[in-house]
Amino acid sequence: QVQLVESGGGLVQTGGSLRLSCAASGRTFSNYAMGWFRQAPGKERELVAAISGNGGNTYYADSVKGRFTISRDNAKNTVYLQMNSLKPEDTAVYYCNSRPGPITTMLNLDFGSWGQGTQVTVSS
Repeated sequence: QVQLVESGGGLVQTGGSLRLSCAASGRTFSNYAMGWFRQAPGKERELVAAISGNGGNTYYADSVKGRFTISRDNAKNTVYLQMNSLKPEDTAVYYCNSRPGPITTMLNLDFGSWGQGTQVTVSS
């Protein structure tokens, strides 16, 4: 099992940028697909972006395509989410999570446990 700690959230104006980080510890990081998820108040948690264990495959929700970039550094056991051109509708608590196997496994949001997440607030 991989333990995860999210960081990098904050308050930013519309059009601004943030970079989120998710530090992992535990078993072999490169064996795990990683994903960034978000949950806005009153809404269900959704998958924002995912990346395969070797970083070769990525997935983005339509709402963030062209604005967000997911990446990982397996030597540092860290996955990142670069968020540009932020909009008020991006305001949410952002979480990362992991699952061994291919990137498609991240489409199932039933992970059983979640970290504390990091708050992203975009002001208009």
